[in-house]
Amino acid sequence: MITNILRRLRGANGSAAIEFAIISPVFVILLIGVVEIGLAGRDAMRVQDAAEAGALYAQVHGWNSAGIVSAVTNATGATGLTATPAPVTFCGCPGVGGIGVTDCSVLCADGSTPGQYITVSASMPRLSIMPETFAALPATLTAHSTVRIQ
Repeated sequence: MITNILRRLRGANGSAAIEFAIISPVFVILLIGVVEIGLAGRDAMRVQDAAEAGALYAQVHGWNSAGIVSAVTNATGATGLTATPAPVTFCGCPGVGGIGVTDCSVLCADGSTPGQYITVSASMPRLSIMPETFAALPATLTAHSTVRIQ
């Protein structure tokens, strides 16, 4: 009788269900993480596309703040997309570290006239499928694009 009880205790019946119960939460957490990062990546690309659409509008049409803002907000089908901060225009000279802001009437270091640039920004809040779970991802996605128009 004791031998029969010991055989039943050593049996493998139900071990697959126990293993599944232990491993399935790990797989669910991994799946949520992959989906969350994928959605954040998609939204980051949308924000960058919107900033570039505003810069393209500025390059074609020149400085028109309302038109640039409209191009940014209508560039993708994303909701909550804004042209924040507002587009700015400035004069600058290209250099090793990027574009140096300068007065439009002052010549650049190489003797050329400064160019007119426009910086377009776009931002959108990141919507999470599980809020407060992925603190490393930003709450607001932002992108900037600068274009020379003259």
